[in-house]
Amino acid sequence: MKLLFLACLSPQTGNHTTAERIRSHIESAGHTCELRDAAEFQSPAEVAGLVSRNPPFEGALAIHLFRAGRLLLGVQVPFGIIFGGTDINEDVKVEQKRVVMEQVLLKARFAVAFTDKLKEEAELCLLSQSRKIYVQPQGIHTEVTEKFCWAEFLKSSGVSSEYVDELRVFLLVCGLRRVKDPLYLVEVFSEWHCKDSQNVLVIIGPKIDPVLTVEVEAVVQSIIHASVSPESRRTELCHCSCRTAGVYLAQERSQQELHAAMKRCFAVLNCSVSEGMSAAILEAMDLGVPVLARDIPGNAAIVQHEFTGLLYSSPQEFVRQSQRLLSDHELRERVVRNGKLYVEEHHGLKQERETYQRLVDTLL
Repeated sequence: MKLLFLACLSPQTGNHTTAERIRSHIESAGHTCELRDAAEFQSPAEVAGLVSRNPPFEGALAIHLFRAGRLLLGVQVPFGIIFGGTDINEDVKVEQKRVVMEQVLLKARFAVAFTDKLKEEAELCLLSQSRKIYVQPQGIHTEVTEKFCWAEFLKSSGVSSEYVDELRVFLLVCGLRRVKDPLYLVEVFSEWHCKDSQNVLVIIGPKIDPVLTVEVEAVVQSIIHASVSPESRRTELCHCSCRTAGVYLAQERSQQELHAAMKRCFAVLNCSVSEGMSAAILEAMDLGVPVLARDIPGNAAIVQHEFTGLLYSSPQEFVRQSQRLLSDHELRERVVRNGKLYVEEHHGLKQERETYQRLVDTLL
């Protein structure tokens, strides 16, 4: 069977990684699966034309109900859809998008949600048939490159310290876009760093939103906010050189290099406003690294507080939970151990591969 697979393929993003992994599952069953970036196409008519070319595609698949799914509304072949997360959590709030997503879901042969919660939200917000929505958690595979220098990584990110091994590096892995809220912890983390300079925050991920990227770069590189009064500015300068001290922006790396950096850091963070299922959180668990995640439904579905990770609902609570992780070695060991066991039990590649191969067979 020849399949067209549409997804948002910005380099070094979770969507790209997920799409490549699912494509490999499909092709391992003997099908041909052509993965294309949804951004290449302007309208459903363009995709319909592509699908009908000789030799024609016999089926299609897409990740994200709106961004990619809408492009399949003109095709005359059966297709399946995979919820991305922002489609159900955010886009559904926009009436024009919701109407389109309902049409996609009604026409789709099947749909896949990463969590039970995401399926429930889709059933609540969209006109859908529950029987066609399947729940399949993301399969996780991590691979650490041997050619990785931790000191070089930190130096290239702007972290200058003679005592690299004594630093506690918190790694925020996210693409620079609004839904990931990369600046959520910056101010409170800087204040914490001023009290304990061993704590540093490194933000790493692709620059997806150009406007937000400029904003993040400006904040990270700023010396002092203009709103600081002369008196407090003098006091602050005595204790810390800038209000964004201890916060750095790293250049994106390959998946293997990113996993190597994650494995060396003190903890992996998530600050997202909404999530479908964060691959970075699951990868950190698989690598044996503690996770501190913002308490939102998508994160709470995979992070059990104080068991597989720690959840926080405000910047101030993030600091409190981080301090617990620093002082309570038993807590740290527990969340690391349970996190890895959770991924091994619920996010294996074998089950994911079998699910997608079975669903693709329904398109025949």
